[in-house]
Amino acid sequence: MDLCFCKVLDLDQSKREIIDWKKRFEIIEGIAQGLLYLHKYSRLRIIHRDLKASNIVLDENLNPKISDFGMARIFKINDLQANTNQIVGTRCYMSPEYVMEGIFSVKSDVFSFGVLLLEIVSDKRIQGLLEIDGHPLNLVGYAWELWKAGIPFELVDPILRESCSKDQVLRCINVGLLCVEDSATDRPTRSDVVSMLTSEAQLPLPRQPAFQIQELP
Repeated sequence: MDLCFCKVLDLDQSKREIIDWKKRFEIIEGIAQGLLYLHKYSRLRIIHRDLKASNIVLDENLNPKISDFGMARIFKINDLQANTNQIVGTRCYMSPEYVMEGIFSVKSDVFSFGVLLLEIVSDKRIQGLLEIDGHPLNLVGYAWELWKAGIPFELVDPILRESCSKDQVLRCINVGLLCVEDSATDRPTRSDVVSMLTSEAQLPLPRQPAFQIQELP
């Protein structure tokens, strides 16, 4: 039976331990590869527009599948972006250019993937309220403040900290923050994301992300 990934984030500690870091990284890779297919290898380029935890389902072997294409848009291969007056999707996962200007592209899905990646690493929800020094932050802002302070590992789910690959986890946090940068042109492509996750090459440093303050879903 398929399991919605959002329910995994809500499991208690004893059950979350079943999904260790190795499995979580496989889930991250699987989602990245799925988006790469939609953006690059599909006959028509597909922009999902509503990538989030509740639209990722895990099969009996905990392999991820991207689901619910009700808000997806099909691009011709040479199309780079489109504009709409009807904003659809889940606000916390939406890129700033989509929320404010109705512009969406493959980089919109990259932004959503970055949010989802940070959720998987931290076991925290983007809709949750977090604070640093009394300032309310969403998960993106919280991750950025920890990064600036030089303690990004504090973002990691405590269940994982003793058993995970620290270098691999920090690489994922770095990639997640690159994906949620304010400017779409500064975000990596889906191909770049897959390469960044699996290589040992030095990553660029992220810039300040969009939407740091707490946002309602």
